[in-house]
Amino acid sequence: MIIAVASGKGGTGKTTIAVNLAYALDRDVQLLDCDVEEPNAQLFLKGAPLSTEEVTIPIPQIDASLCNGCGECSRFCEYNAIVSYGTMPLVFADMCHGCGGCMKVCPPQAIREVDHRIGVIETFSAGKITLIQGKMDIGAAMAPPLIRAVKQKTDNRIPILLDAPPGTSCPVITTLRGADFVALVTEPTPFGLNDLILAVETVREMDLPFGVIINRSGSGDARVNFYCADENIPILAEIPDDRKIAEAYSRGELIGKVFPEYRLIFEKIINDITTRSD
Repeated sequence: MIIAVASGKGGTGKTTIAVNLAYALDRDVQLLDCDVEEPNAQLFLKGAPLSTEEVTIPIPQIDASLCNGCGECSRFCEYNAIVSYGTMPLVFADMCHGCGGCMKVCPPQAIREVDHRIGVIETFSAGKITLIQGKMDIGAAMAPPLIRAVKQKTDNRIPILLDAPPGTSCPVITTLRGADFVALVTEPTPFGLNDLILAVETVREMDLPFGVIINRSGSGDARVNFYCADENIPILAEIPDDRKIAEAYSRGELIGKVFPEYRLIFEKIINDITTRSD
């Protein structure tokens, strides 16, 4: 089973929920941190590093001795990653999606592909939790290829939790694709509701089953509850705005480990998701 934990905006506590759900499962589980631009699940899982693997995408390299400046590669590229004005093309590596199309359409076969590093995949072991996180290189522009590389590490024999990037852009879509259930984490504020609505529209467009977790419940108003009721969206849990949770978070501690009463909430979320996915 693959459960994605997502949110319409940053700062809702998405990663906090994801790591505590992994801990509450109390069995071998993979946690994939797909927020590759700023992975932080490892802050809560004091695991031993197991491996580091470079991730690359293929980008075009031009052979000047063969190129005739015809511009077919430039006309083909929808992302303007290769540009020619009747001269040897210029390649903008950070805009390239690695599709290989420019190489296919080049009449004199003057293009070959070379590897371009975009980041690394790091694997950690923390008890029953195996954390696999992607980490983009500074200056790298595109997260989806690295997210896809992280997701290729999934072991479908055990439960999988995906910690998605915030928002509703391409990295989020790449992360959610293939999930069995999406837990949308929000907060009871006008901003939280606004971005929850966007996230709901996204998962509905992807035809994915989902529910909502309201974090820091009691710190705002009830508009999120009213919205979920009107839209017939299940609320999986409401986690209270408790100072001791914030203090544990600031120390990098797992809420469910430090406070057993909160572990029961995460166990209930897992059971509810499992029931809804059957």
